[in-house]
Amino acid sequence: MSGEQEELIYTSEKNGSDETGDGTEAKPFKTILRAILNSGDKPTRMIFVDGIGDVTYKPATQMQLKNFSKSFTKDQSNSKEVQDSDKEGQDIKRSKLEDETEPKKKVEDEETRRKRLEDGKKIILTLDETLPKAETIKIYQAINYRGCRLKIYGWVHRLRRQGKNLMFITLRDGTGFLECVLNDVLCQTYNAILLSNEASVMLIGFITEIPKGKNAPGGHEMHVDYWELVAFGPPGGADHIQKAEPDIQADNRHIMIRSERNSKILKMRSVLVQAIREHYFAREYCEVTPPTILKTQGEDISTLFKVDFFGETAHLTQSSQLYLETCLSSLGDVFCFGQCFIAEKIMTCSHLAENTLLEVECPFIELEGLMVRLEDLICDVVDRILKSPYGLIIYELNPDIEIPEKPFMRMNYSDAIKYLNDNNISRKDGRYFEFGDDIPEMTKRLMADMINKPILLCRFPSAIKPFYMSKYKENEELTESIDLLLPDGGEIAGGSMRIWHLDELLKGYEMVGIDPELYFWYNDQRKYGSCPHGGYGLRLERLMCWLLNCKHISEACLYPRYFNNCKF
Repeated sequence: MSGEQEELIYTSEKNGSDETGDGTEAKPFKTILRAILNSGDKPTRMIFVDGIGDVTYKPATQMQLKNFSKSFTKDQSNSKEVQDSDKEGQDIKRSKLEDETEPKKKVEDEETRRKRLEDGKKIILTLDETLPKAETIKIYQAINYRGCRLKIYGWVHRLRRQGKNLMFITLRDGTGFLECVLNDVLCQTYNAILLSNEASVMLIGFITEIPKGKNAPGGHEMHVDYWELVAFGPPGGADHIQKAEPDIQADNRHIMIRSERNSKILKMRSVLVQAIREHYFAREYCEVTPPTILKTQGEDISTLFKVDFFGETAHLTQSSQLYLETCLSSLGDVFCFGQCFIAEKIMTCSHLAENTLLEVECPFIELEGLMVRLEDLICDVVDRILKSPYGLIIYELNPDIEIPEKPFMRMNYSDAIKYLNDNNISRKDGRYFEFGDDIPEMTKRLMADMINKPILLCRFPSAIKPFYMSKYKENEELTESIDLLLPDGGEIAGGSMRIWHLDELLKGYEMVGIDPELYFWYNDQRKYGSCPHGGYGLRLERLMCWLLNCKHISEACLYPRYFNNCKF
């Protein structure tokens, strides 16, 4: 690099003027063409145009620059033809170019395009019956069919044309991406001329390995000999959405999930759920499916969504734990995946109103054994995924991912309070944390990041924990409870040992003002052969954010639900 500062030129269709403007932010030009002409023999790429919303200016897109650069090139050629003319003559010609060249060029393009479309309608593609019959496959299978003639359905993810006789399509079918090459008459049909991103198509051709030194998804490409349009996409595809501001992208989530990053995240969500199930099935757990509509409560009633259930007041579940506990005596170790709902008006990068919750309950266990099982889950699941074919996607999205080392750090709540105060981490109101304070999720995240190790934070005060958690034998002010914290992930899971003596459970009801008769079915577990037991709940979206390096929890689910966001 020369070290010279590149000139910035500003344009504004709303506030600029090609006559009185000078290209500065205060006095912008009106058009990009004037900015290019003003920049001399070598047009600068640092041209800014009107922004969106609160953004006053934004860099001009490559498409905008490309379109106007063609006019610039034509102007340079015309300038050479009149180089002996005086300056006034050149200025008149340049002004005329600005006023007339673009409209004239558009007319010429429209006429040429109209003729191409009419000619394209006359071209009818036919399937060559002398070639081998094409077998229909998915893109992920293509590596096993190199040298074969295949039929593949999918969507145009990217489209690139080189003249009238060459076209490259990156095809997407949900299982992968495939580079496809179309030549000559295949590029000249009516449908080919109008083809754009997000159109659905059927392609037939031979899969061949790409030459060394070139790159393509899967290391191969399809040389197409026949294709059909299934359905058109809109002009320009989804580029205008996928390059838009975050709020516009959120309002078009149904289109955004087609992007490479979002589709990979959703694919890995499926892979993660499968790996978790394999982990538990390998250890003889049984999966159950508890109800989502509850008559009773397990958590703070103020954060439950009310439901009119045939005239009775019910709630959407925050946890299926109580139901899982009823399964222990018949099924042993159990787990479930379920949607849980939290009616908190919170908007942070780690909160959702609807979460996917993995919940586990285990009989005849102690707190340390529960912590061992929780760390085993994390390490085994990460190991399974990284060793699978999908491990490459993990490394692509999160290059620094590593399998956590066991055992995880054990830290008592009281030690956490001391650590926060020793490191000058205070509450929002500026006070230091005291015993009995609930440690906010963001503070836990900060502490885990600073320690840079997985932490099993345990033995919280009973005053800040639910009624069903058993007391710590050595200090009944504490509960046998745990939170799992991961660096760059924060609080991923929480659990505890459960009260398993009926008299102690009845005292818990009394302390929180709950009618024990509503929980007759839960109480009966303490009458018919009770046992020490415990469990935990893990928020799938938070685990995904840690695993895939997602910056916002809304990336980790299909259609996120959070405060004031329920448009789909």
